Amino acid sequence: MINEQIRDREVRVVSESGEQLGIMSAREAMKLAQEAELDLVKIAPTAKPPVCKIIDYGKYRYEQARKEKEAKKKQRTVEVKEVRLSPNIDTNDLNTKMNNARKFISKGNKVKVTLRFRGREMAHMQQSKHILDDFAEKMKDVAVIEKPAKLEGRSLSMVLTEKR
Repeated sequence: MINEQIRDREVRVVSESGEQLGIMSAREAMKLAQEAELDLVKIAPTAKPPVCKIIDYGKYRYEQARKEKEAKKKQRTVEVKEVRLSPNIDTNDLNTKMNNARKFISKGNKVKVTLRFRGREMAHMQQSKHILDDFAEKMKDVAVIEKPAKLEGRSLSMVLTEKR
């Protein structure tokens, strides 16, 4: 809320330099702001009494927008990349998949390792769990298990994340 929108009986006023001007009526605070050719902005509406600051509102909004933009820049989305394996995978193929997973993890992404079963392979699900365990064991130097291996329909899957 700014200027005439402030309807409180009493407000705590802070000058633009940051010094406390004390508690006064909203009208008096408004007069002080007009004398300084600035705006009266309510910055802490939940406080008792509410805190208002005498500042240039346009400049204040610009600063807020800039801070939000900076905060957004520093955020980073973490993608979940998937590596699919089959129960009868050969060692070299497994190593290739592991190298891909290492690449994904080094870029800061999570890796979902999925062991897919088709047809007759469904009968031997428990014997194939060791493939995921070996995968996690060999990735131990760069990754930790976030979600352990779990059966989801026709596939066993686990999630690996970067080691902190």
